[in-house]
Amino acid sequence: MRVCFRSSVQPELMAEYKQRHAAVWPDMLAALKDAGWNNYSLFLAPDGQLIGYLECEDYEAAQARMAVTEVNARWQAEMATLFANSDLPPDQGFEIVEEVFNLQDQLAAAAAGATAAPTDATAHEYQKDQA
Repeated sequence: MRVCFRSSVQPELMAEYKQRHAAVWPDMLAALKDAGWNNYSLFLAPDGQLIGYLECEDYEAAQARMAVTEVNARWQAEMATLFANSDLPPDQGFEIVEEVFNLQDQLAAAAAGATAAPTDATAHEYQKDQA
């Protein structure tokens, strides 16, 4: 499954956030990989908006596997002061963003001749074509 999430880094601390992510601890990298966090990326907008993306078999299970590691506890404690919402550990304050389009999925469906029900976004165009 693909997962996208967002959070907010305090704008005045963005340089420090970037610096810490320039060379993440090797044991943290290994823990993420071992927990099933694949193709994991973070994107930081100029206003501090943080967008994360990862691929995993089961997001809740991958997150739970990280939650029990000692290195994750240390990392989250180190990172907590950089986030705008520091009431929660950073990895618990992620807001999941719904995926509404994926090119590969739709190309595969089109190639297989699958006829999925149109989404709200495509229903209007479909209806216009049928008129």
